[in-house]
Amino acid sequence: MRLTIVAVVCAFMAALAAAPAEARRYIDEHGNWTNKKPASFTAYGKSIPRKKIKYDGTEKPGTIVVNTAERRLYLILDNGYAMRYGVGVGRAGFEWSGTHRITRKAEWPGWTPPARMRAREAAKGRILPAYMPGGINNPLGARALYIGSTIYRIHGTNNPKSIGHAMSSGCIRMMNDDVIDLSERTDIGAKVIVKH
Repeated sequence: MRLTIVAVVCAFMAALAAAPAEARRYIDEHGNWTNKKPASFTAYGKSIPRKKIKYDGTEKPGTIVVNTAERRLYLILDNGYAMRYGVGVGRAGFEWSGTHRITRKAEWPGWTPPARMRAREAAKGRILPAYMPGGINNPLGARALYIGSTIYRIHGTNNPKSIGHAMSSGCIRMMNDDVIDLSERTDIGAKVIVKH
């Protein structure tokens, strides 16, 4: 009996390994499971590693460029390089673009959901707190970089599977390790360019 179970498990694992990419499971832009690979994706459980790359843009070092279509954030470095990070972005209806500055940075920030978000979620039967103190379960994660006078932030997350997808209410989400790295490299006043 034990040998039969081991054989079945081995056969299943071999079949899974041999399965074509289309048979893999992905999270779509609405947070639902799908077998269809989204245009810009992260396979469930697979992070998008940050990487120093050649960059041919005209932005000055210290500028943050968020390309929402690519689901990538670029921190412009010296000598034609940038640090590239995977990000989660606003879902359909919550997209935005513009140029602002980082006005504040916070470690393990507290979260005060906007009244509109609380009402929207309450209509779906999900009650959000008026305020949640910072910590590992907080949706803002380990760091937050506040973008101008907007309600948006570049922040960590307690939902790492959302990175690489359009699932937020407009904020730019990063893995906690990545947002810590970005925060340490970024000054208050840094330019932020969010584009499609």
